[in-house]
Amino acid sequence: MTAIVVPFRGDRSKQRLEAPEELRSRIALAMLGDVVTACVATARTIVVTGDDQASELVVELGAEVCADPGGGQGEAVLAALAGLPDEPVLVVNADLPCVVPHDLRTLAGAAELGAFGLVEAEDGTTNALALPSPAAFAPLYGARSADRYRDHAATTGLDAVAAVIPNLIDDVDTLEDLQRVAFRAAPRTQAVLALLKAP
Repeated sequence: MTAIVVPFRGDRSKQRLEAPEELRSRIALAMLGDVVTACVATARTIVVTGDDQASELVVELGAEVCADPGGGQGEAVLAALAGLPDEPVLVVNADLPCVVPHDLRTLAGAAELGAFGLVEAEDGTTNALALPSPAAFAPLYGARSADRYRDHAATTGLDAVAAVIPNLIDDVDTLEDLQRVAFRAAPRTQAVLALLKAP
C-alpha cells in the first residue's frame, strides 16, 4: 500500500449534526484527528482539505496536506491520487472515529491482491475504498454510491470485494450516530463526547 487519502470538507462538514456550528466543527476535527492518527500509523497519509485548522492538525499528526480543488469529494480524491505511483492505495472518509490501523491493513489486503475493496455504510454510501492503483478510482460518491462503485469495478474488469469491517462501516452523520459509537471511539472523539455530556 503506497498511501491513504482522506478527504475533509472542513467548515462544511457534518451539516446533519444538530449542534451549534462551533461544536460541529470541533466534532468534525476530532474525528479527523482520530482517523489520521490511525492512518499515519499504517502508511503515508494525504489529507485533502481547504480548512486551515484541519491542515495544521494533520501536519502536526504527521500527514501531508493536498489543497482541495473544490467540486466535491470525488474531485478532492482525484487531486491527491494524481501524484501517486501505480500501486495500491486506500481512500478513507474522515468521519470514522473508531478506525484503528488493523482495520486499514485488513482493507488494504483486497487491493494488494488486485481487487477493488469497498466499505459500504448502512445508508448505501461509501466509507472507504481499497484501490489496486489510483487509476481504478472514479468520482462516484453520493447517495447509493456503493452500488455505483460495484458496477464501476465490474466494468473495469476488477473483482469487487465487500469489506465488512465494523469500524469502517460506522460513520458519524448525526449526534445519534456519535452516541452509538461512543464506547468505541478514539480519544479525540471521546473528548468531544465528554463536552456534549457536560452540564
